[in-house]
Amino acid sequence: MAKEKTVTELAQEAPNTITLKHPVKRAGQTIEQVTLITPNTGHLRGLSLAAVASAEVDALIKLLPRMTMPSLTEQEVASLSLPDMTAITAKVINFFG
Repeated sequence: MAKEKTVTELAQEAPNTITLKHPVKRAGQTIEQVTLITPNTGHLRGLSLAAVASAEVDALIKLLPRMTMPSLTEQEVASLSLPDMTAITAKVINFFG
């Protein structure tokens, strides 16, 4: 029987995956985790790099639908709880570090 992995082990395997404390409800399904894909220049089209790097919420609301799997809508991003948005924002900023 395989040993069950800890949350820390799972996080190390998927460092860009965030488990939401307050899952997103969408059309009968629940999104409990989102994975951030590594952004490229195209993801930042129309956004200020400075705004994203300084975690301006308006910029993140535009950016996150472009780099989340499953893809969150702008409305879903705007509705994220503060702890979830903070966790996601920390991961986004790490891409620029």
